Amino acid sequence: MAHGRNKYQSRENRARVREILLHDWDPIGVSGIPDATGEYDAYADTVYVMLMDESATASDIAAYLFAVATEHMGLTDRGQLAERSGSPNFW
Repeated sequence: MAHGRNKYQSRENRARVREILLHDWDPIGVSGIPDATGEYDAYADTVYVMLMDESATASDIAAYLFAVATEHMGLTDRGQLAERSGSPNFW
């Protein structure tokens, strides 16, 4: 068990985070493209670690996702990105 967690449960939880980012966050609008299902995997892994190992709050995760969208991806619709990154439906 990694970090005292069940490997199966860890995989399931990572998959849930991945799905949330792809279908609910999706700042570049790729959720309907079958070849893009792994587009946010690196971010999903970071969010998973934030949740499981760092006890991150919803605000911490929202700030991370907002920074990814605006700084890393260079997206500029800050109002919409802030809403999507911090949506209560996420967490």
